[in-house]
Amino acid sequence: MPRYTPADSLQSPRFTGPITFARLPHVRTLEDVDLAVVGVPFDTGVTYRVGGRFGPRAVRDASVMLRPYNANLEVAPFEVLSCVDFGDVAIVPGYTERSYAAIEAAVSPIVEAGVVPLLIGGDHACTLPHLRATRSRGPVAVVDFDSHTDAWDSYFGEKYNHGTWMRRAIEEGLVDVGHSIEVGLRGSIYAAEDWTGLRTELRLDYLTTEDVLKFGPAAVAARIRERVGDRPAFISFDIDVVDPAFAPGTGTPEAGGPSAHDALSIVRGLTGIDFLGFDVVEVIPAYDPAGQTATLAANLAYEMLSLVALRRTALGGGSADGSA
Repeated sequence: MPRYTPADSLQSPRFTGPITFARLPHVRTLEDVDLAVVGVPFDTGVTYRVGGRFGPRAVRDASVMLRPYNANLEVAPFEVLSCVDFGDVAIVPGYTERSYAAIEAAVSPIVEAGVVPLLIGGDHACTLPHLRATRSRGPVAVVDFDSHTDAWDSYFGEKYNHGTWMRRAIEEGLVDVGHSIEVGLRGSIYAAEDWTGLRTELRLDYLTTEDVLKFGPAAVAARIRERVGDRPAFISFDIDVVDPAFAPGTGTPEAGGPSAHDALSIVRGLTGIDFLGFDVVEVIPAYDPAGQTATLAANLAYEMLSLVALRRTALGGGSADGSA
């Protein structure tokens, strides 16, 4: 068995003990670890609603309901992977670039140790330092689930915020644009070029929400797998890509999105991809009255770590401690 596994909820009630992701041990070591969940409580980069700094706490709280077997992917991820809750990054409230440096400094050693970081935001601006932390792995294929492109050049003259991170990441050579894709674009925009420029200027592929709803989860997942190919990849999942009926607790909601079921199905369909990292961002508990947004985010994260476990099983690999 892997060294680090969740507490057994058949032996101790879920409402007891410290709140960690999926009741994993809170461990600040990378030895014998395959995947580390890291909170990134940063929301200085938002342009509308604030409060994403409390997202990691809410997602952890919701995650106590996660169980050890993924019936859809037919894998018991915690029997394959040694997983820990690595705690939170000590960001610098109110200071974007200093927080970026702190996030990169915290996540880079995780990547360098060969551990997969699963990052819980925080606003989408923090994906730029998440990707900076993967720099040593070369440009990565980014699968960005989002109702917005986040590819503006600036906002109110500022280069670093949650609407510009993708353009900055491309400029810094962090994104393998030929194998990257944005999924779920919708809503009103300033001009047609806000979307079409992804292909003509940045060479990114994209699917609109209308495409997602027309094609269905299985076809969308196949399109993503084809685009990524055999490249190392990173999923960035902005919870606002999901219809606000299912995920109201977010900063920039857009009407008319896919359901929670479809979002989970698409992520679940991304089997076989070599994922070196993930993030789930833009959960704001103040706008999440029943906790449904945090619950969805926790389940999306569970599907992501299950993909890592399934790929490792298919490749015949064991956990970091050498067990099967």
